[in-house]
Amino acid sequence: MASPLFDIMIYAPSGRLWEPQALTRAENFLRQAGHRVHVDADAGQAFQRFSGDDEARLAAVHRVLYRLLHNEQVDIAMAARGGYGWTRLLDRIDYVALARDKKCWVGHSDFTAFQLAALAKAQRVTFAGPMACSDFGVEEVSAFTDEHCFDLLAANRHEIFCTLRGDRSLTATGTLWGGNLSMIAHLIGTSYFPYIDGGILFLEDVNEEPYRIERMLYQLHHSGVLACQQAVLLGHFVESKASEQVTGYTLDTAIDHMQRVSGVPFFRGLPFGHVRDKLTLPVGAPCELIIDDDGQSRIVCWDYRS
Repeated sequence: MASPLFDIMIYAPSGRLWEPQALTRAENFLRQAGHRVHVDADAGQAFQRFSGDDEARLAAVHRVLYRLLHNEQVDIAMAARGGYGWTRLLDRIDYVALARDKKCWVGHSDFTAFQLAALAKAQRVTFAGPMACSDFGVEEVSAFTDEHCFDLLAANRHEIFCTLRGDRSLTATGTLWGGNLSMIAHLIGTSYFPYIDGGILFLEDVNEEPYRIERMLYQLHHSGVLACQQAVLLGHFVESKASEQVTGYTLDTAIDHMQRVSGVPFFRGLPFGHVRDKLTLPVGAPCELIIDDDGQSRIVCWDYRS
């Protein structure tokens, strides 16, 4: 079956494009796949570490938002890359307009800050998934990432099959949410944090030592967030390596400790994060999770395209 085709708008809300050629490669790949691609005029700006100063990046977000509201030919708003930058914009986003918008906002990493704010302020489902430069602008694009992204975005119900490692079987139904652990911990206690009761939380991160990951999980634990979850699904924690002086303490020991402390089941192996092969996951959508004794897992999401 042929892959679905979309009108995609690429914009740069966070870090500057250190490799502009990646954006060109992403445009070419997506167009060759049959999608129609539009790139925001300011995507190539550079200011300090950002893709433009705060005013320029906020204007780009609102150009994309209003275009999505008024131009039915644009289906997907795709972030060019992550880095850092969304936090500086959260208090000035037009959440009223975002609540009326029905198109797909896609990204990961720093994009998690926007996703949580969109869910808390506008009750909007957004999509944790690929970004233009880091996923479609590489020399060899992952067929797994490409297919999972556009197959999910084309439907209003999607089934994912994968293997998750844990110490028990589980069947749960709740709100799927999560993303980058650093961004989630960062927003706890703010009005941009959605408090999800009975949720299914997924997490990933990059360049964080095991003790830092444990510390952020403790923030979720002490704030009561973990206790409200039915399960925690762990994606990839890339470059999570303890310093050479530390012995007997790894990411696995930190995770095992947090599972004992919180009493919430943790499952490893979700294909998501700063990795080549990643799922696209609807943040804020209803979800059914079924994990059998062998770890064979089925994740079903629905009602994420309104």
